[in-house]
Amino acid sequence: MSLGTIARKVMGLPEPSGQSGAAGKPAAGVPQQGEAAPRPVNPWESAGAELRQQTANGKAPAAARPAPTTAASGTPWTPQDERSGAVFVRRLGRGLVWFVLILAAVTGVRAWFIPPKVEAPKAPTVKAEATYPDEEAQLVAARFARAYLGWDEAKKDERAQLLASVLPANSDTTMGWDGNGRQDVLAVQPGAVTESSNDQARVRVDVLIRPVAEAEPAKKGKKATAPAEEPARWIGLDVPVVETSGRVVVTGRPGLVGIPKSGPNAPELPTTKTDPELSTQTESAVDKFFAAYAEGDTDAVTAPGASVPALPAGVEYGGLVSWSADAGSGDSRTGTALVSWSLGGAKVEQVYRVTITRVSSSDAHRWQVDDVRGGSA
Repeated sequence: MSLGTIARKVMGLPEPSGQSGAAGKPAAGVPQQGEAAPRPVNPWESAGAELRQQTANGKAPAAARPAPTTAASGTPWTPQDERSGAVFVRRLGRGLVWFVLILAAVTGVRAWFIPPKVEAPKAPTVKAEATYPDEEAQLVAARFARAYLGWDEAKKDERAQLLASVLPANSDTTMGWDGNGRQDVLAVQPGAVTESSNDQARVRVDVLIRPVAEAEPAKKGKKATAPAEEPARWIGLDVPVVETSGRVVVTGRPGLVGIPKSGPNAPELPTTKTDPELSTQTESAVDKFFAAYAEGDTDAVTAPGASVPALPAGVEYGGLVSWSADAGSGDSRTGTALVSWSLGGAKVEQVYRVTITRVSSSDAHRWQVDDVRGGSA
């Protein structure tokens, strides 16, 4: 393919209808010098003459033929209209070339082959909401309640020192006490912590107290009598606290609150069906277990692999009041035992949930205790 042909392809020009020969040879269709140029033929006259001849001979006119065209005088090729599709493709190609050149100038050719390193986005840090130190608040409130409600007019300084450890510096350690009387604190049970604004909170503390009456003075011929003890009773105490400088301290005087005399009504619990036959078969095994439970040796009466710690010394076995195995199936069953104990000079009955397992040997099988839990649940 010649260079001229390639140029015509790129420029979209048609191929020439004829090419010039060697020097001295006239081009085809071009009149020689001295010869008269032939008269151009009118295509419409030729077509009209042919139509008249066909009509005179009685023949139907043939299908319309396209009018012949002739090349323009002096043009060595036949002009042809360029297709619209070719024009669109050529223009699109030029547009893409220009787009690539502009993009390369803007972004840089190096970025196409070596893309810049993009740092991974950092995970957003979620700030955890600070929670109030409930455990520390309960501990501080319990210490305060024990010192606050336990007083003795003969030991004023001792109470003041105990209170100072949970109060802000330079606080009044009397906390409203007039310095008289005596009262013992037997137990302290911290409860709910109710938060408020400015890192403040209120801690509910239940305290078991026992007031001590004054001793009667000695009379002539008689010795002084010991102070009488009043019955112990629970009392509630609301203690205000605040968190500051990484610690919780009591901010001021507390307030005494009442405690309900009884709890709410318990819901109706489903009744467990029993297995009378299994209860009779396993009653002696359960009785032997509780006897060994109080004596301190349970290895001989428990199932292989079971570990049930014995009761401490001072507890005496009073007997198995009742035993009922739950209805069910399998080699592991559960039942309820009511047991009588002798403790502190009194007898007390308690309830246990006992798990028993069937242990088989070559000639027989027996039931042994595998686990025991206090309570009916």
